[in-house]
Amino acid sequence: MFVDQVKVYVKAGDGGNGLVAFRREIYVPMGGPAGGDGGNGADIIFEVDEGLNTLMDFRYQRHFKAKRGENGMSKGQHGKNSAPMVLPVPPGTTVKDEQTGEVLADLTEHGQRAVIAKGGRGGRGNIRFATPRNPAPEIAENGEPGIERDIIIELKLLADVGLVGFPSVGKSTLLSVVSAAKPKIADYHFTTLAPNLGVVDTGDNRSFVIADLPGLIEGASEGIGLGYQFLRHVERTRVIVHVIDMAATEGRDPYQDFLTINEELQAYDKTLLDRPQIIVANKMDMPEAQDNLALFKEELTEAYPIYPISTLTKEGLRELLFAIADKLDTIPKFTKPVEEAPKRMVYRYQEEEAPFNISRDPDGAFVLSGEKIEKLFRMTDFSRDESVQRFARQLRGMGVDDALRKKGAEDGDTIRLLDYEFEFIE
Repeated sequence: MFVDQVKVYVKAGDGGNGLVAFRREIYVPMGGPAGGDGGNGADIIFEVDEGLNTLMDFRYQRHFKAKRGENGMSKGQHGKNSAPMVLPVPPGTTVKDEQTGEVLADLTEHGQRAVIAKGGRGGRGNIRFATPRNPAPEIAENGEPGIERDIIIELKLLADVGLVGFPSVGKSTLLSVVSAAKPKIADYHFTTLAPNLGVVDTGDNRSFVIADLPGLIEGASEGIGLGYQFLRHVERTRVIVHVIDMAATEGRDPYQDFLTINEELQAYDKTLLDRPQIIVANKMDMPEAQDNLALFKEELTEAYPIYPISTLTKEGLRELLFAIADKLDTIPKFTKPVEEAPKRMVYRYQEEEAPFNISRDPDGAFVLSGEKIEKLFRMTDFSRDESVQRFARQLRGMGVDDALRKKGAEDGDTIRLLDYEFEFIE
C-alpha cells in the first residue's frame, strides 16, 4: 500500500532529575553537596533511508515517545544521556508542525538527518547550587520536559519526470512500455489509485525516473477526484510530460483537456507551469487522431514540443524518450545541500512570548499559564522546602505576585497552575 501523508504524535525524552546528596566519607568532615546532574533526554530524529518509498511504517504506529535521561547520582556523578530515537523515512519527506504549519524538515538525500523533537535538559543536582552563603543547599531540579508535538509527515516523490493528464489517456500504459514498472491497466477511470515509479533506460547510458500520477480532473486542486491528494508529487519533478488522448475516445476536446489540466496545476502551485512541459499526443493509431492533432497545433498558442506516439504500436517512443533525456540534461536536480556547519548565522527578530498569563475560572480561582512558567513548575522539586522557596522567589522575580494583585487577588485566594492549586498569601 502506498502511504504519502500521515499525522503522528512525537514526544522527546524528558531530562533526568538532579539529585540532592551529601558526601559521607570517613575523615572528610563537612563534605558538602555531592548530588549529580540528570542526563539529557533523547531527541527524536528523522533520517533518510533511500530503500524506503512509502510512509507505511507510520500508518500503524502513530505515537513515538523517546526515553528520558538517567537521574543524577551521588558523588557528583552525571546521569547517562539517552541515545536519540532515529526513525527512517523515504527521500522526499517533508515534516510540518500541525498546530503552526511550520516546516520542520525537508529531507531529500540519503543519510540526511533532522531533529524533529528536542530532548529535555537534565536537571541540576545540589552540587550546582552551592554558594558561599549556602554551602550545603538542599535544592535540585527536575529534568526539563522534552518537546512534544503533533506533526504531519508528507512524502513528495523524487522523480525526474511526472506524467499528468486526464484518466484513461494512457499514462500507465506509457510507463509500462518504457520501464519495467507494472502498473494496473484497465479501461475505466481512476485505475491508478497511487503513484507508480519506473526507471527508464534510453539505451545511450542515460536513465531517469518517471512517475505515473493518478489522473487529474477538473476541480482537482479543490479536492475533487484523486488529483488533490497526489498533486504534491508534481512539485519535485523537473519535467512535466502532459499525456493527451489525441483520438478523443471519450468525446472530450484534446485542446480543452490540455487547458483544464494546466489550470489545475496552476491553481495548486503557480510555479508548476514554469517547469519545462512536453506534450505527448497519445493513441495516434486511432482514427481521427491525425486530424485532431492538426487542429490541436492550430489552437495551441505557446510553443510546446509535441511528440505523437502510440503506446499500442510503440510508435514514436524512442524519439520521446531521447527528447525527455535531452531536456533533463539541461536542468539541474532539485536538491538541497545538507548544511553540516553553517559559516554564518542569521538571527531574525522573534517577538518573545509572555512568560505567563493570568485568567479566571468560573469558581473565581486565578489560573496561571504560559510555556515559561509551566516549564519552571515542572522542573521544581516540591518535596524539598528550599526548592519550594526558590520557586516562590522565581515567581516574584517574574512579576507574578504583582500581576495577581493587579487582577484583584487577595490573601487566601486560590491560584491554579496546571493540575495543582496554591493559596495566595500576602
